[in-house]
Amino acid sequence: MGGNPPCASCKLLRRRCAKDCIFAPYFPSEDPHKFAIVHKVFGASNVSKMLQEIPVHQRADAVSSLVYEANARMRDPIYGCVGAISYLQNQVSELQMQLAVAHAEILCIQMQQEPMVATSPPQIFDPANDHDDQKSYFVGHNNNLVPADQFHKFASASNIVVHDSFKRESIFGHDMVSL
Repeated sequence: MGGNPPCASCKLLRRRCAKDCIFAPYFPSEDPHKFAIVHKVFGASNVSKMLQEIPVHQRADAVSSLVYEANARMRDPIYGCVGAISYLQNQVSELQMQLAVAHAEILCIQMQQEPMVATSPPQIFDPANDHDDQKSYFVGHNNNLVPADQFHKFASASNIVVHDSFKRESIFGHDMVSL
């Protein structure tokens, strides 16, 4: 052992630190808490087995992951880091939804500010007599057809979607219904 102090693992386990100690490069004596938490969650024997099975150049990353997971398990014994990941994924989903709503509101404001250009008068949709899939019409609140002259009365893009065919699309880009 010479003049080198024992690694945090050997110090905690009260054993002599050998030259080829698998823990020494990753759990220095200056940071005993790092090994203590990993040992508490995974056990020294299991950590030793994991490190021996991993190539040397990947061991530092593995130890970093073990320390992260051990800290997460101490905060949340049931879910560990999966709980944190799940929380963050839910946050991302909520923020994506808020972003989509904001984009829809921007679209609504832009549509209200642009003058309506009608190339042909609005046509009443009659599914029984309709054979042309390319009619343009406006869909208002609750997917009711709205004549072009009443189109400007709606204030929210979440209620208005302009369609050029019978394919109905949600404001979020995926198909709701295809007729």
